[in-house]
Amino acid sequence: MSGLRAPTVRVMIVDDHRIVREGLRQVLADYEGIEVVAEAAHGGEAMQWLRASPGGVDAVLLDIALPGRDGLEVLKQIQSECPGLPVLMLSTYPDNQFAVRCIRAGAAGYLNKSADPDDIVAGLRKAASGGRYLTPSVADLLANAVSEVSPQAPHELLSQRENQVFRLLAQGQSVGQIAALLNLSSNTVSTYRARILEKTGTRNDVELALYAVRQQVVSA
Repeated sequence: MSGLRAPTVRVMIVDDHRIVREGLRQVLADYEGIEVVAEAAHGGEAMQWLRASPGGVDAVLLDIALPGRDGLEVLKQIQSECPGLPVLMLSTYPDNQFAVRCIRAGAAGYLNKSADPDDIVAGLRKAASGGRYLTPSVADLLANAVSEVSPQAPHELLSQRENQVFRLLAQGQSVGQIAALLNLSSNTVSTYRARILEKTGTRNDVELALYAVRQQVVSA
């Protein structure tokens, strides 16, 4: 039958930057059938809303770089407490840094924050209908990862939190700075650092940074 409207996709935006949330809300407001019904600045706030309003959203736009628990950890919690609720990951990082990890973790898609609004809306609609939205670049990365026959590099075996600390260390952040960024104690970050050095076979932060450059995790 013609003339039937697709059901409205109710969206939650989770990002710790208010200006980003407001920008996304304004952009999505221009599209028929997309309604932002909730916002959260961090994972705890998002989960509190979702618990209080079960079934209240059809898809979540989730920033990967959140304070405290990162986006991948929040994704895991959403999957545990709200099974079936699709999550589109948003990031400022290049696709080759996090896209495959997010898709393997169960995200319905991975988009850069600089993506065309049409892509974001298409991703939301695809995710809300039960599908998975992959841009051509992410699809290529996923295909290469699936067909990869060589062993995984040591940093690819790090846990989600270890991976986050690893990237910050490789960017030259100190233990104290990382602790403040992630809302962790310095002792906890030091423990993660020790594990990362052991797993990557490096002895100090300089060797770790060089390793990250060789593996194209960070630029020289």
